[in-house]
Amino acid sequence: MNCKSCESNSGAKRISPGETIYEGEYWLVEHAYPTSLKGWTVIVLKRHCENMHELSEAEFLELGRIQKRLVAALREVFHSEREYIFCFAEAEGFKHIHFHVVPKHKDFNDDYKGAKVFHYLKAPPEEIIPPGEIVPLCKTLKSAMTP
Repeated sequence: MNCKSCESNSGAKRISPGETIYEGEYWLVEHAYPTSLKGWTVIVLKRHCENMHELSEAEFLELGRIQKRLVAALREVFHSEREYIFCFAEAEGFKHIHFHVVPKHKDFNDDYKGAKVFHYLKAPPEEIIPPGEIVPLCKTLKSAMTP
């Protein structure tokens, strides 16, 4: 099985250059990478699962609590005017259930709102945020999510 989320969760090949932002019983919060938008985070299920209808009630309940805390942290850190949350989990290597949580903040270009937001994950190399900027950002978001 080629699952990049499982590889990242295990530490074998991390997706984010920064530390895990939050670890719950069932979910992890990571900063997406590569991206050209600071604060693009993902909530990733710890176990491998490819269908939302297979999530347990406990996994759904924790997911809701994490989404609320993460949105509040993004608002605090970036002063976001809106946050997007979505799950497709259909890209090759990324069928593992994960939710993108994207803040619309001052660096957000309205040309990429809505479904066009994926521009930030497919940005040209010169627009990608350097790993050295992601590392402290993860620490800041982790602190903002700590109760």
